[in-house]
Amino acid sequence: MNFNYKKNNTKGFTLVETLVAISILTISILAGFTAVQESLRNSITAKNQITAFYLVQDAMEYIKNVRDENALNFLDGNLSSTWLKGISEAGTAPCWHGGGGAAKSCYIDTTLTVANGSINNCTGTCPDIRREASSGLMGYNAAWTPTQFKRTIQLQEIVPNEEVRVTITISWTQGVQSKSFQVSQSLFNRLQ
Repeated sequence: MNFNYKKNNTKGFTLVETLVAISILTISILAGFTAVQESLRNSITAKNQITAFYLVQDAMEYIKNVRDENALNFLDGNLSSTWLKGISEAGTAPCWHGGGGAAKSCYIDTTLTVANGSINNCTGTCPDIRREASSGLMGYNAAWTPTQFKRTIQLQEIVPNEEVRVTITISWTQGVQSKSFQVSQSLFNRLQ
């Protein structure tokens, strides 16, 4: 019996096999980078939305507190205290809501009291909210670092001397996109 063995001299990978392997590896790495980039973008969006929600809630609670303080002052005998005193009680008030006049946009610095000028009229657009670096406090102190957030507040009279609708809008830019978050809530005169 005679066996003839043919020796095969091809060793290693062909060029096509190498290119296919490199392509698969590249696609795998790019898919991982894309997933990480999308996760980062989503986390930034979520962070900004949470901040916007906090800023809306902060201003709404401040307005309710001023309304409640005015009611307590009235009940304590201060008959000159109206339910929206300091917010929207006359045409010169920062957030004047009408009585036939044009509604004004205002902003509220919740780090100050009404007596110290916390409620101000927006001339044109409202200013950027600023952040104090060490405490994380947000307001309008000129020494603090500006953020990308703007808070605009408008009041609309629904029932004279009984109900106003408070609309608070937070706007910001994320990359090249403009984003906003808006909440409206009715506020009632507790003295009625």
